[in-house]
Amino acid sequence: MQEQTTTSLTETHSALEFMSVRYTIGDRKLFDDLCMRLDVGESVAVMGPSGSGKSTLISCALGLVKPEGAARVAGAEILGMRQRELTRHRAAHVGVVFQFGELLPELTPVENVALAGLLAGGSRKESYRRAEELLHELGISGLGVATGSLSGGERQRTAVARALVNRPTLVLADEPTGALDEANRDSVADLLFGVPDRWRCGLLVVTHDAQVAARADRVLQLAEGRLHPRSGV
Repeated sequence: MQEQTTTSLTETHSALEFMSVRYTIGDRKLFDDLCMRLDVGESVAVMGPSGSGKSTLISCALGLVKPEGAARVAGAEILGMRQRELTRHRAAHVGVVFQFGELLPELTPVENVALAGLLAGGSRKESYRRAEELLHELGISGLGVATGSLSGGERQRTAVARALVNRPTLVLADEPTGALDEANRDSVADLLFGVPDRWRCGLLVVTHDAQVAARADRVLQLAEGRLHPRSGV
């Protein structure tokens, strides 16, 4: 009985787990017995050359790619979920920050962030209240202007707010600073790697940038289908 309780607590504190993941594209083995655990409150950066599978790893965590093995998000196995169940689980537990933000430029920052809450089933009042609160906390000005008129750094901060609006267990970031200049890169990276402790979630970042990766609690190298601790970062 005591062992069951311990297991439950462990799963609760795990944001993401990959266990013996295998995935092949054509005749190329992209992942080969890949394993990783990311806890709530922790950040992990994954590095690797183009084509090594970094973005595919993000897709696996989102349930968009179905490899062999097991993938757990917020303690739940996602690979066997039906699409409707997976969509609900993803909306409730996962936030995503993309390289180019993927925001709707004609909407205001508040509308962009609130939309994520509305799509997850939140009320209009709560979604907009939460959106304004997050944007203020993250230092976004011009909340009533079109998002397309913001600077690159402000757009990425807005994207981070959108990722957080549903209080996720896991935040995924795919080259989140790749389109920014050095000053905005450092500002957004500092913000992003402060997220796990401040908002009690796990953060997985895939990046080519060693200076960005160095902010993570752990840095892993994706090579030959597996994740290895990276030294010298």
